[in-house]
Amino acid sequence: MTKKAASSKRNLVRRFFSLLGPGLITGAADDDPSGIATYSIAGAQMGTAMLWTAFITWPFMGCVQFMCARIGMVTGMGLGDALRRKDPRWLLFGGAFGLLAANTINVGADLSGMADAAEMLSGINSHIYVVIFGIGIAYATIRFRYHQIAMIMKWLAAVLFAYVITAFIAGPDWGRVLRDTFIPSLPKGHAAWENLVAILGTTISPYLFFWQASEEVEEEKAMGRRLLRQRRGATKWEIIDRKIDVGVGTFFSNFVMYFIILTTALTLHKNDISNIETSKQVAEALRPLAGTFAYLLYTVGIIGVGFLAIPTLAGSAAYAFAETFSWKEGLDEPFRGAIPFYAVLIFSILVGIAMDFLQINPIKALFWTAIINGVLAPFLLVGVLIAASDRKLMQGQPSSWLSRIAVAIITMVMFGAAAAMFIL
Repeated sequence: MTKKAASSKRNLVRRFFSLLGPGLITGAADDDPSGIATYSIAGAQMGTAMLWTAFITWPFMGCVQFMCARIGMVTGMGLGDALRRKDPRWLLFGGAFGLLAANTINVGADLSGMADAAEMLSGINSHIYVVIFGIGIAYATIRFRYHQIAMIMKWLAAVLFAYVITAFIAGPDWGRVLRDTFIPSLPKGHAAWENLVAILGTTISPYLFFWQASEEVEEEKAMGRRLLRQRRGATKWEIIDRKIDVGVGTFFSNFVMYFIILTTALTLHKNDISNIETSKQVAEALRPLAGTFAYLLYTVGIIGVGFLAIPTLAGSAAYAFAETFSWKEGLDEPFRGAIPFYAVLIFSILVGIAMDFLQINPIKALFWTAIINGVLAPFLLVGVLIAASDRKLMQGQPSSWLSRIAVAIITMVMFGAAAAMFIL
């Protein structure tokens, strides 16, 4: 290879990684301890029968997240602001309060999962870790500016490869795995439908809608576009760059989801361990079934991704409230300049810390939060579709018909899955 060709190749690689930002962070945050718990339960209870969901949901998740990204890029506003201009107030208020409730439960369960994992590695009581992690994350989110937080989050995404390695250690039967991946099987019975709704609610989750759009606004502010009129509209290349970013981020998210389901299917389900109560139980079960290395990878993964997900969870609720009630917002704002915004973030984390001391079962809380999200998400998606289709709001750059059709399909699927769960 000539020096010129080598230099060109390095530039392409550098260019590719420079594109990765909000889309990658949002995708990685989707595999938070809540997602890990939900996918672990699906794998433990259903075996490899749910692997197809990772393959099917990727394009739909990509379309939803890019639609939210496009709203943020071309309107110059967060999702809450955009919805406030087009959709009924009750939908926005209900979405904001529902999001805060679900996200706060998620934060509490994520902190408990992280603390349990840290206790297993160190032997120090998990309650101490809950307080340290919670206060530390709240302080860092308030103290650091957006571009600093975004850079840390991009590197934390690498932790998720632990689950890919763990699955290979378990030694799968690839013939059966590929069959269950590419030949979907309809859920049979209430438990299977419950798992499907939980997977959909975790993968296509409302907090990610708000976070994705708000990140786009933060990215533009970081470029010096502080005024709304400066942020309106997006160039063709900005949109293409974000498509690549969101595509890679959502693929990465579902890639990891696939291997979490596979790991627990090959270990827990295979050995009739389906009644999961804590993330600690999952990790401890992996040690004799898949080895100490798999146990360590699973445990470290929970801690690492928790640091990525909790600011996203608490931050998305803060953005939703700030945009609903027209408060000053943004991770680049000083604390004194956006007190209500940061108050929601702090409240979410403090209640999450309190949950651990109230002895609320974290895995059950996470699983039911995923179901709540699965019911809430399609209603919010209707609002997102209305906003993304409005040419005036979208500065003459509405989402494509293909994207709108894809989002409409997943919206109907989520409505149908939720209805089937209740009916059956």
